[in-house]
Amino acid sequence: MIDTALDFGKIIIADLILSGDNALIIGMAASGLSPALRARAILYGMIIAAVLRIVFAVVATKLLVIPGLLFIGALLLFWVCWRLYSEIRAGIDEQAERALEAAGHADEGYTGPPRRTMLSALISITIADVSMSLDNVLAVAAIADGDTTMLVFGLGLAILLMAFAATMIMKLLTHYPWISWLGLVVLIYVAGEMMFRGVFDATNGIGPMLGWIEGYDLGKHH
Repeated sequence: MIDTALDFGKIIIADLILSGDNALIIGMAASGLSPALRARAILYGMIIAAVLRIVFAVVATKLLVIPGLLFIGALLLFWVCWRLYSEIRAGIDEQAERALEAAGHADEGYTGPPRRTMLSALISITIADVSMSLDNVLAVAAIADGDTTMLVFGLGLAILLMAFAATMIMKLLTHYPWISWLGLVVLIYVAGEMMFRGVFDATNGIGPMLGWIEGYDLGKHH
């Protein structure tokens, strides 16, 4: 029970701290709209980002049971950790906060006649989200470890948080950077655990697959 609660917490933390680049893109796209459309663009953009994450993460969860892919996923997740470290150093959350606040004020951003439609803005947001979803997908898929219910519930809660409190979350991460650093530590732990299973797991590890070792049953939800 405690392990399950901790895994839910890890998924929520991962989803929130990895949302800075999505929030930045959404804020920038919304600020190019007329003021009357911005709030809806931010809301719809956040929902699109979150739904894409759920779909991709469910697919990734199924793919990670293929022998060898767990190890590859661990390597990619360590790359995600490095990317998050770079984003924390670059102040992405602060940039996202400013972009969302500018989009939320009628006198900031673009205020002239409409130069793009809501549909074009959402298409831009969707394309950007597809290209930036790998980090979040890998993190939550690794934590869920095949438990689709946990995956969908955890990300579903994050949808609500990001859709209705995106600016507040970015403010929180900006004003209390230790939260992002804590999230980075959590992701490094998850990547390390994923790497260990990717090598030694009897079903999916590369060690048993290549005949190096006998392997162990390391799945968390068996």
